Amino acid sequence: MEEWKVKNLYTLSESIASALLERVEYPWEALSGIKDFILEIGKSLPEDRFEKRGEDVWVAKSANIFPSAYIGGPAIIDEDAQIRHCAFIRGSAIVGKGAVVGNSTELKNVILFNKVQVPHYNYVGDSILGYQAHMGAGSITSNVKSDKTLVAVKYGEVCMETGLKKFGAMLGDCVEVGCNSVLNPGTVIGKGASVYPTSSVRGYVPGNCIYKNKGEIAERI
Repeated sequence: MEEWKVKNLYTLSESIASALLERVEYPWEALSGIKDFILEIGKSLPEDRFEKRGEDVWVAKSANIFPSAYIGGPAIIDEDAQIRHCAFIRGSAIVGKGAVVGNSTELKNVILFNKVQVPHYNYVGDSILGYQAHMGAGSITSNVKSDKTLVAVKYGEVCMETGLKKFGAMLGDCVEVGCNSVLNPGTVIGKGASVYPTSSVRGYVPGNCIYKNKGEIAERI
């Protein structure tokens, strides 16, 4: 579907990973390339703005990293980002400018665009979150199906096989996810959409809509 393409979900100028996403048509096609992309550009980041911390971890000098946070490589933490108390970044993670990774939040194989907020007890794995996307407290991406089969993206009669075993969620720009929601494997949420708290979301939520529960998605007025 056209709506699932990179060009219709994201403002590429709002991510240091724009060159990676420009190489693919659908965003989940970039998941396997995040690690190598970080290694590719990390060494070229300007030394007046970034410093290397440990093995393959590049952190902007203006970023605020709490002492209790863990950042495993490869990773890039862009300018003015906040990595708060006990955050756990497992690797293959790009955290955008002004983004917030909060208390006890865990990241793995992700791209967070600029000004993304995952500020309280979130798990985000094998996912891409667009500019100014926000996940409420306790909301998570579930990135592996319970039967361990490959993930497909579905909407109505449309089913697109991804060939991926691990695929969390693709959130477009300015998406709002309510507290304690679960985004099941293969979830795609269009620009400006919102998800009610405590939801279990699967498949596609169109842009500028409100996900209330399964089978009830309303256009934003």
